[in-house]
Amino acid sequence: MSAMPSMDDRTDFENADKGFVGSASQAKIKDASGKVVWDLDAYAFLDGPCPETANPSLWRQSQLTAKHGLYQVTDGIYQVRGFDLSNVSFVEGDAGVIVVDPLLSSECAAAALALYREHRGDRPVTAVIYSHSHADHFGGVRGVVPDGADIPVIAPAGFLESAVAENVYAGTAMNRRAVFMYGTVLPRHAAGQIGAGLGPNTSIGTISLIEPTLLITETGQEETVDGVRIVFQLTPGTEAPAEMNFYFPGRRALCMAENATHNLHNVLTLRGALVRDPRVWARYLTEAIELFADQSDVLFASHHWPTWGTRELTRFLHEQRDLYAYLHDQTLRMLNQGYTGIEIAEMIRLPPALEQAWHARGYYGSVSHNVKAIYQRYMGWFDGNPAHLWELPPEESARKHVEFMGGAEIVLPKARAAFEAGETRWAAQVLNYVVFADPGNTEARELLARVYDRLGQGSENGTWRSYYLQGAAELRGDKPAGVLDTTSQDVLMALSIEQVFDSIAIRVDGPRAWEHRLTIDWNFTDLKEEVRLGLANGVLTQTRAHDGTQADLTLTLTKPQLLRLVATQDLGDIQIDGDPRALTTLMGLLDDVDPDFDIVTP
Repeated sequence: MSAMPSMDDRTDFENADKGFVGSASQAKIKDASGKVVWDLDAYAFLDGPCPETANPSLWRQSQLTAKHGLYQVTDGIYQVRGFDLSNVSFVEGDAGVIVVDPLLSSECAAAALALYREHRGDRPVTAVIYSHSHADHFGGVRGVVPDGADIPVIAPAGFLESAVAENVYAGTAMNRRAVFMYGTVLPRHAAGQIGAGLGPNTSIGTISLIEPTLLITETGQEETVDGVRIVFQLTPGTEAPAEMNFYFPGRRALCMAENATHNLHNVLTLRGALVRDPRVWARYLTEAIELFADQSDVLFASHHWPTWGTRELTRFLHEQRDLYAYLHDQTLRMLNQGYTGIEIAEMIRLPPALEQAWHARGYYGSVSHNVKAIYQRYMGWFDGNPAHLWELPPEESARKHVEFMGGAEIVLPKARAAFEAGETRWAAQVLNYVVFADPGNTEARELLARVYDRLGQGSENGTWRSYYLQGAAELRGDKPAGVLDTTSQDVLMALSIEQVFDSIAIRVDGPRAWEHRLTIDWNFTDLKEEVRLGLANGVLTQTRAHDGTQADLTLTLTKPQLLRLVATQDLGDIQIDGDPRALTTLMGLLDDVDPDFDIVTP
């Protein structure tokens, strides 16, 4: 994006402050051990003019997302904002309060509920709504729902499978990259992490999950919850695989989940995910306009601040819709002219009306990486150039590049000159070759770190900024260990048996398993399920029925016993029939995952 909206436009600041009731008296939210999982004062440094170490547009967005406290959206609807990456909303009913999207951490959700009750009375939680399947919208649920409480937990169809699958199949890699994307361990100051664009950052408390009791299966489905009438719109495959918008007719209030927020969202998040479908996303936004816009006085979402006024929220939805549709259609237009994703990302420009809309800026998603994601969705990783079909792997390619360029002693002065001339993108590319060719070259590492500092501090995108700055930190030797783990006990218990065995199958070291053949039958007494695992040709398969042949080993157990077995490899009191060496062999063929693998070095 080249043109900028006016910095004199204070509408967003007025809306972000509107309805403010109060904030917490204690800035630090702690877990049971006393560890700080969220600090409301961490972004106090944003209260001032933008320094040279930040992009003015991102600084402005971060000032907005750092605002925290309880806010009234409309009669009977409140939000706590700034207590996590996301918002939690409270919808007052006849007997208590409905909690919408209880943040990422139980501790933060509990603090938000306490703040709400401080100002609105000790209302019981009478229902929970999960708008979609990302952890920052369900992970804090045990902070608002007492143990054993019998209340409805409402979610879109497919929620549970999507919520747990994302955190298990590729969870290790996603968590490692999320440290870069959110700048989880970067210091909060004007030269460090200043916000993620979508919100300040992710909290680091206890992630929980309560299984939904009521699924929304179709658009137009109505439910009356604690006396509150709610009309739902299913939007699968948009910002999340399972997601829904919903409308409160009695309050003339529309919740857009995470489908329309005050930034351009991700078609493909930098931490990794399945590529989302901007075509479907745009169509569901059109449907939301047709279903709800002219009946709404206020629009709110799971991030950022509300939009008030029928005309204003309708324009907001139209522009959000046009944003995703334009990126989709123009990428396809240029793709069919033979341009590659990288080329299209450099060529594309948004229409002036969208460039001038603050809510269309690339604070979280970016035009650049979203265009490449759309290309990937339709064309895959290969750009059609035969030279790119079978390239050398990064380390070997780097060594040969540096050798062809005359060696590191020739490359470094040229890279430094490029950096000083402002050619930071080129300097990063060239210096990356030197680091991958010789990760022990301290001069190259420091120069590349300086390049990443400049690229990050100049970025309008919050996740790009964090990615660059975390890269710089790790080049300087500041590499965190085991920062994020989204596989909490609640998440693990929510896995289906099929998903548990899938998570084992993807850890089988294929070459080591080539010559092994075995079968294990698993009889689950609590689930009344029987599964046969078979290992052959390095592949672990599971079937519900088999040909009557005798398994090498039969285990009779419960699902909790299976989870303990996977974690500890201890059979404990599991009933065993057959040869236990079959299980020992299988477990011995599993690779360990590395949650701290290298990214900016080989």
